[in-house]
Amino acid sequence: MRERVVDALRAFFKGRGYHEVETPLLVRCPGMEPYLEVFATTWKTAQGKSSAGYLTTSPEYAMKKLLAAGIGPIFQICKSFRNGEEVSALHNPEFTILEWYRPRADYVDLMGECEELFRHVAQSVDPPGDGAGLRYRGQWIDFSTPWERLSVREAFRCYADVDLNDKAQLLAIARTKGYAVTTETTWEQAYHQIFLNEIEPHLGQARPTILFDYPASMAALARLNPRDPSVAERFEIYVAGIELANAFSELTDPVEQRRRLVAEWEERRDLGKTLYDVDDDFLRALEAGMPPSAGIALGVDRLAMLFADVTSIRQVLWFPADELFGSFEEQSDVRRPAARSSPAPPRSTGAASDRPR
Repeated sequence: MRERVVDALRAFFKGRGYHEVETPLLVRCPGMEPYLEVFATTWKTAQGKSSAGYLTTSPEYAMKKLLAAGIGPIFQICKSFRNGEEVSALHNPEFTILEWYRPRADYVDLMGECEELFRHVAQSVDPPGDGAGLRYRGQWIDFSTPWERLSVREAFRCYADVDLNDKAQLLAIARTKGYAVTTETTWEQAYHQIFLNEIEPHLGQARPTILFDYPASMAALARLNPRDPSVAERFEIYVAGIELANAFSELTDPVEQRRRLVAEWEERRDLGKTLYDVDDDFLRALEAGMPPSAGIALGVDRLAMLFADVTSIRQVLWFPADELFGSFEEQSDVRRPAARSSPAPPRSTGAASDRPR
C-alpha cells in the first residue's frame, strides 16, 4: 500500500507538469520553527576543517530558492527529521514528506488541488472505488467535493465555545477549563491545549476538513490575509482527526520574512533550542524576487497509514526508529567490541570503494 500511495503521488504531479526536484538533507541553516528541535552534526574535511551541519526539518527553504530562480511548479518526496519528539503512532524522528509549490497561486488554489490529489490517490490504490474515499477504522471518509472548510475561529467557537477574537481572555478560559496554566504559559500554549483536546478530534470525521485562516501570530512563513491581517493565509488538512498537511500562501516580502525569522530565533533561544544562523541565502532569493506562490507539505507516512487502514505509522515504515535504536535503557549498557586476534587490513582507497552504497 505504501508503494502504491507513493507511486500515485508522483504520477499526479508528473501528469500536471510539475518538476520533481531533490534538495539537500544536510544543511547549514535548517528551519527556524521555535518548537521544533533539529539533529545536529559536524561536517569534517580531510584537512581538519569543520562546520556545523543540521538535518532538515523540511525542504522548504531550498525549494523556495528554486522558485525564485524561475524553475516553475515543483514537488519533492523526501525524508525530513525532527528531534526531541516521542516516537508514537503518528511520529517518527525520520519521516517522509511530500512538498509542492505552485507559482501564481494562493492557498485557495491549493485547497482545490488537494481535493483532486486525494481522489487521484484513492482511485490509484483502489480502482474499483473510483476515488470516492477510504475506509478507516470502520468509518467511511468521503472524498467527494466540496470538503468541509472551517476557519480556525469557527472551529474554536463550534467545538470549544471560545471566541478567539478576545485574545486577552484565552489564558483565563483555559484555566477555567482545567488546563495547566501558570504565569509562564503563553497564549500559543493555551491555544494548543484547547485545540488538541477539544477541536482536533472532531476534524475530518465524515469527510476531510480544511482548517484555514490561522491567527497571525501562527503565520510561520505564510502571508497575512490582506482583507483581515489578524489571520494568515494558511490551512491544514485533517482526516479522521489526523493532521495530514500544512499549506500557505507564501510570504514573499524579504523584510517581513527577516523580521519573523529573527523573532523565531529569539524564541528558540528562550526555549533552549539549538541555535544556528538565519538563512541569508533564502532571504537573498526573496530579494531577487520569488513569484507569488502557494506551497504545502503533506505527511506521506500518515497518508499511507490511512489508506492501509492501520493505527500507527510504524505499520507502514520500513524501519521504525524504536526498532533501529531500541530503548535508551538498552543503549546505556554499551559493550566494548571483542578484540581481533590480528589487525584488520586497511580499507581500500581505490575508486570502487568511494562509490555511494
